[in-house]
Amino acid sequence: MPVQILTDEIKFPSPNLATEDGLVALGGDLRVERLVEAYRNGIFPWYSEGEPLLWWSPHPRLVVFPRDYKPAKSLRPALNQQKFAITFDRRFEDVIYECARIPRDNQHGTWITPEMQEAYVNLHKAGYAHSVETYQNDELVGGLYGVSLGKAFFGESMFYKVSDASKIAFHYLVEFCRKNDFHLIDAQQDTPHLKRLGGVLVSRKDFLFLLGKALEAPTIKGKWNYKE
Repeated sequence: MPVQILTDEIKFPSPNLATEDGLVALGGDLRVERLVEAYRNGIFPWYSEGEPLLWWSPHPRLVVFPRDYKPAKSLRPALNQQKFAITFDRRFEDVIYECARIPRDNQHGTWITPEMQEAYVNLHKAGYAHSVETYQNDELVGGLYGVSLGKAFFGESMFYKVSDASKIAFHYLVEFCRKNDFHLIDAQQDTPHLKRLGGVLVSRKDFLFLLGKALEAPTIKGKWNYKE
């Protein structure tokens, strides 16, 4: 079946119609309403500069269940010694900018284009996108951002300038998700780094079932605040 080209109507084909590599549709735009609809259907945008807007629902999919997460032993000294300060939703624009500019292995350029940055900043202003910031000596040295709907968090990207800074941000995201009874954190892609953070692979069918259950709960919109 050919990949569907989106129109101005905010509607997606079933993710079960995705190609073997997970491509669901192309085209459309990055309006807040379309992004929210995409995530509600287990779909997210991912494309490079010069490509059309591509929408994906990979199979299998990497997820982290907050209840099953255990910090690595190597991370415990940083947690116990409180080497880092943490905030939520204080520096969203800076976090997404840093995620876009940090070089990554085997990757030329970035999929977090200026258009994508603007779209997720708008999603943040609408109360759906969130960031976790890690500081050392008042300097932003790591963080992550993603999207939240119901009791699901969809991780988008993370960065670090100091060892363990992004892992610490992820740790406190998991703690927030635990305290607020989140069902899952969607890590999207199968990577060794995320598996070390507790990610497990699930089928698209299972992911969509879990997502449906998570979406039965109301969304915690607006700025988040973490307190231990």
